[in-house]
Order: sequence, then structure tokens, then C-alpha cells
Amino acid sequence: MPHEGFGEVAERLRRSTVQVIQQGRSGGSGVIWNSEGRIITNAHVVRSAKARVQLWDGRSFDGEVTSTDTRRDLAAVRIPAAGLPAATAGDSDSLRPGELVMAVGNPLGFIGALTTGVVHAVGPLRGLGRRIWVQAAVRLAPGNSGGPLADAQGRVIGLNTMIAGGGLALAVPSNAIARFVQEGGSRAALGVVVQPVSLGRDAVGLLILEVSPNGPAAQGSLQIGDVLVGADGQSFHSPEDLTDALEQSHGALTIEFLRGDRKRLRKVTVGAKAA
Repeated sequence: MPHEGFGEVAERLRRSTVQVIQQGRSGGSGVIWNSEGRIITNAHVVRSAKARVQLWDGRSFDGEVTSTDTRRDLAAVRIPAAGLPAATAGDSDSLRPGELVMAVGNPLGFIGALTTGVVHAVGPLRGLGRRIWVQAAVRLAPGNSGGPLADAQGRVIGLNTMIAGGGLALAVPSNAIARFVQEGGSRAALGVVVQPVSLGRDAVGLLILEVSPNGPAAQGSLQIGDVLVGADGQSFHSPEDLTDALEQSHGALTIEFLRGDRKRLRKVTVGAKAA
């Protein structure tokens, strides 16, 4: 096979990148994970059971969110299409600092925008718990979330998720995506979309951004703006602590949270969902 030039690699990566739209607004990006219609994106990009997916060639499909994992911020969407230009997955464990990487997404309405940079590190980031991140010096913007981070050969080695301090891009490693695809999403759910916030002294709170109607959180009267700080008497020190508590809850969980300047307790019945 002839060696591909950078332009050919970039074009191939663009064709494997989709735009994910929810409720008439652009939610972010996604990656075609297999040719039979499986799209992988961030859980925070798809916040309901349905999403509109637009392909590089202009076609668009109504997709169904088949599994989510808020711990790894991943979601799988299935669209009724076949013969799609699937991305090639790389081995994120083999990455080394200084390697060239490229990111494709749909930031600020620019479809298929590409930026390049280098790997900074692969591992946890202070203040964000135990999760492993591909950390790259790549310029991202709103709309890049859920899009691919790829190596110089166009192999996807991460899913762009957020921007850390100093403009460092953080991506979910491709090997974590592969495990998610194989195992499915989290089995226990609270029915919220959260964002980590620092509470000082290594304590982490989880700010509720959205509450699913009729979910465990809604039934327990949790609200947007509440900050989850602990569960079953254990304070949160990383975002993973909530998922750990859910999976060990045996059906019920006592949530400790801040509302305004008051700390409160609420017992919720944890929802179970298929992996």
C-alpha cells in the first residue's frame, strides 16, 4: 500500500467524524466506530435518548443512544446506516510525549475543522481524580467534544472531551473506548449530568447541570445547581467516587449535597439500566 500523505490521512479522519445535534442545536462531534452505524461520542454531548447525526457527506440520520457511561464520559449512538467510513482505532497505551496528534471536530459551526499538536502526557490530571487522560497541546473549542484525537497515521487514540488549565486538551483514551464498546455503559444511574468543581483541600463537588425527568435524582428532588459532595457518609474526592457509590449502592443511596449555603441529605432509589 502506498504511504499516505498528511492531507490524505486528514481527509480520511474527517470522513470518519460526524456532527451530533440535539434539540435543534449542535451538541458536538462523534466518531464512526464501525461501518454498521455505531457512533461514539461524549456522554455530555448526548443528554437524551435521541440524537441527530450528520455525516461528512451531508446525510443525516436520527440516532438512538444505546449506552452511556458518565464515569468515562462516553456514549454510543446507533444510526440506521451501513457501509460507513469507520475510523481505525489505535493503541493509546503506546503513546509517548512529543508524538504528533491531530484533532477533528465541529467547533463553533466549522464542520470538519482540523488542528494539530503534540502529546503532553498520558495519565491522571491533578484535581480530576484517578481517570487516565490523553493530554495534548491541541487547540480545541466548543463543538470539538466527542471528536477524534488521532496519531500521525490517522489512528484514533482518544476522544476529545474537555480543555484543562493552560489550554491543554484532554481526551478519553482509545483503549478505554474499546472497553466501553465491549462492556457497555454503567449499570447504575442517578439520572443527572454533572460537572466537577473544586471545593478545596482535595475535595471535589459535582455540580448538577441537568436532571432527567422521572429519574432517581428527580424523584429525590435534586435540582439543577445542587452540588453533590458525598454519598453514604463518604465525601467525594474525585468524579469517579459517585460512580463507585452507585455501583455499590444495592439499590439505594444517601446523597449529601449543597444547595445554596446549606448542606442537605437525600435518600434516592438508584435506577438500574442495561449495560
